[in-house]
Amino acid sequence: MRMAYVVLTRLVGVAILVQFYFAATGAFDRPQEDGSFRLHSINGMAVIPLLVLLATGAAALVKAPGKLIGLTVLPLGLVVVQVLIIAVGNAISGGADDNTSPAGLAILGLHAVNGLAMMAAAGTAARRARQLADAARTPVSA
Repeated sequence: MRMAYVVLTRLVGVAILVQFYFAATGAFDRPQEDGSFRLHSINGMAVIPLLVLLATGAAALVKAPGKLIGLTVLPLGLVVVQVLIIAVGNAISGGADDNTSPAGLAILGLHAVNGLAMMAAAGTAARRARQLADAARTPVSA
């Protein structure tokens, strides 16, 4: 089960990396349309949260330390922050369909920074999950 936890944490990291790819494909799509960021939205609102929940469940099942369980679920909290960043940035700009104000852009730019924080949390959780799995296989010397 510990290896399943390791695999799930790695899949979270891969899904976040793919999220950056989907953001770039949406940003470079011409002309910009409602569907330009569809894959980015689906991955960010469904795939990443599902994988994080599965990884967190696996962490609990293998009795990972509480801090590691918290680190494993952290990307889900940061997904919520992503949504809030978009909402606040659009509100400051007057709405999603209006021209973006400089203040709105300053807020919306945090979306990418928060994405990097998600990647860091996922990578750290994956590394520590691997350490936990390795520690369980290492025989204790007397």
